[in-house]
Amino acid sequence: MTAIASSLQRIPKVALFAAVAVIQFALLAVMIIDRMQILRDGAEVALQTRPVDPRDIFRGDYVRLGYDISEVPAGALQGQPAGTRTPTAFVKLTPDANGLYQAVSVHAEAVPVTSPDILIRGRIALGANCGPNAPRFCAKLRINYNLERYFVPEGEGLKLEQARNERKLTIVAAVTPSGRAAIKRLLVDGTPVYDEPWF
Repeated sequence: MTAIASSLQRIPKVALFAAVAVIQFALLAVMIIDRMQILRDGAEVALQTRPVDPRDIFRGDYVRLGYDISEVPAGALQGQPAGTRTPTAFVKLTPDANGLYQAVSVHAEAVPVTSPDILIRGRIALGANCGPNAPRFCAKLRINYNLERYFVPEGEGLKLEQARNERKLTIVAAVTPSGRAAIKRLLVDGTPVYDEPWF
């Protein structure tokens, strides 16, 4: 341990700061490239938004989004051991007559699907605490898909909140074959209002 500390003391401080800056830039670049890959390669699914708790409607420059697929029946998972506090879940989605994707079933592992069905991955939020001795899946599960926030220009959030509360706001998400998802487009009354560039 002292050998590492003495080695670090011999490195000029400018070099250490430069190394930290390069590492931070590399991590940011990886996050951006990952999101661009999802938007470029993911299959598109349209999801209906719904109102969320008004105490968390809008903070700063983002809008909170909830979906019809955010709460799903546990089905065969009900009563099964959850394993972790926020276990991963895979939700099978299928389009309805209006082209909006609806949850059909939820699974602890990835299952094969055929087009037009999609498998989306999420995390169960406080939905696996229905066991007296060990965490077990409840009858209804609340799932987060990493689609619950959308950043907007300052002052634009109020009209999106209103559209969301009137169920006029839908999103198009890109979903990769592994189930990762990102918001690609926001629509109000079927008209695109925001489009995410993927370059």
